[in-house]
Amino acid sequence: MVKFLEEPTLEVINQAFAWETAECVITGRVEAYSCKSAGADKKLFKQLESKYSFDIASSSFSPEDRQLNNLVSPFGPLDQAASRKTLFYLLATLNAAFPDYDFSEVRPEQFSKQISTQLVINSVNTTLFNLGNDVIVNRYRLWDVLDMIVELGDCDVYSFNPDMDDDPMGEEGSIWSLNHFFFNKKLKKIVFFSIRSQR
Repeated sequence: MVKFLEEPTLEVINQAFAWETAECVITGRVEAYSCKSAGADKKLFKQLESKYSFDIASSSFSPEDRQLNNLVSPFGPLDQAASRKTLFYLLATLNAAFPDYDFSEVRPEQFSKQISTQLVINSVNTTLFNLGNDVIVNRYRLWDVLDMIVELGDCDVYSFNPDMDDDPMGEEGSIWSLNHFFFNKKLKKIVFFSIRSQR
C-alpha cells in the first residue's frame, strides 16, 4: 500500500539531519511515500481488515457506546473503511521505514491527530532551533520542500506515540523521539518525519 519515493531534495536535507550537542546525538530523517497498492502490504491490509471487521462485528456496543469506546480513533470511527485505510497506510509506512520491525499489532490509540499543520511546524522548528540546528529549516528550506512534495495545507498530521515495545528508536541510550506523518489523502502521499535523541 505504500511505496518509497525517491526525492533528491529530501536526500540533501537528510544528509544534514545528524549532529551532536553537548548532551546528546541527534539523528533524523524525512521520507516520502506513495499510498498505492504494493504487493508486500496487501497481506497487512487483509490481516488488519479482518481484525477490525471482527472487532466491529463482535462488539455489542450501541451507536452511542461506539462513540465512547474503541471504535473511535484519531482517524475517525473504525467501522468506516476510510478510517481503517488511514491506519493501514500509517502502519505500512512504519513497516517500510523500519523493515526490521513489525508494526501490525500497533493500536490506533498509539497515534494522535494534530490540531493543525502549522502548530506541528512551529513545534518542530522550536525543537530544531533549541538543539542548535536551524540549517535544515533556513538553508535547506525544509517546509518549502515538503510543501512541494505533499502540499502541507491539505495534509492531516498524525503523530506516533509508541509503547516501549513498539519503539524502533527506543534503544539503549535513547532519550526521546518525534514521529510525524503528513498525509495528503487527495495526492495519496505521506511524508514521514522522524527525529531521535541519544546519549
